[in-house]
Amino acid sequence: MHTKIRLCLNIWLAALIATTSLYAANPPATHILLAGHRFGVEIASTEAAREHGLMYRTHMAPDHGMLFVFSDAQQRYFWMKNTLIPLDIIFFDAHKRLINVSANTPPCKTPECPTYGSAAPARYVLELNAGMAAKLGLKTGDKFTTL
Repeated sequence: MHTKIRLCLNIWLAALIATTSLYAANPPATHILLAGHRFGVEIASTEAAREHGLMYRTHMAPDHGMLFVFSDAQQRYFWMKNTLIPLDIIFFDAHKRLINVSANTPPCKTPECPTYGSAAPARYVLELNAGMAAKLGLKTGDKFTTL
């Protein structure tokens, strides 16, 4: 009987580890609508997911991005350490209104990386491929919606 219980516990533990690893490698995803354009976004809502962000990616589809979701609105600072592609970093307030854009933010290839911040308290930060904010004609006050 103990052998069966031990076997069941081992199977359960293996499944738990596999699920946790899968979640870390593939954060939850959804779609948003911004300036009439639909983007598939990965959701970075945990500290670990936000810290890793889009690091080490060599490309990103034009209609893809990462949405960083925080529990509150406050001044936010991002950097591009170990990020290999240039990005637009778009800051939104708690009502999903655009605050400001750090456009065409370059990858950081030095040990000391600059930070790029929100101009006001932000609860959401969206990273898209560099140039997308200009292509969409984004401006302060624009809102995104979650689909």
